[in-house]
Amino acid sequence: MESFITFFTRIMGQYLSKESIVFILSIMPIIELRGGLIAASLLKIPYVQALCLAIIGNILPIPFVLFFFSRLVLFLESFSYTKPIANWFRKKVDANRESVEKYDFWGLALFVGIPLPGTGAWTGAMVASLLKMDRKKSLLSILLGILLASCIMSLISYGLLAKLL
Repeated sequence: MESFITFFTRIMGQYLSKESIVFILSIMPIIELRGGLIAASLLKIPYVQALCLAIIGNILPIPFVLFFFSRLVLFLESFSYTKPIANWFRKKVDANRESVEKYDFWGLALFVGIPLPGTGAWTGAMVASLLKMDRKKSLLSILLGILLASCIMSLISYGLLAKLL
């Protein structure tokens, strides 16, 4: 992921502002806030500005994912050639179902907040959507998870990583 972030910042830096790059990376699935903060530290964007851009970018698509994702999966399941994609999403949710359902609100917040591969706001929203969790409660839980991830990634990006560079 770091090599993609470096590549993206180098290439897009020719066309976009540093702030736009952080915002765009933070919106992207998989990259999300984690990648946005890493890019911001590499681009030497002031911490508070970077944090605001990354949080807003990360939370912006989540209501849409919560509302539309389960409908998208149902639509994909109705066609034989897209059914494998829908099944892949269902397997992804089933793999995380127990940990999220066991602790409900806090389980979802921790799932989103702990920066591990395969977790994050997008995945948390997909899980919440397919598990038919309450949308308002899920959105708040995901926001708390994003705030937790921002604390952890701030330490890494602007703390440890900044000292290494």
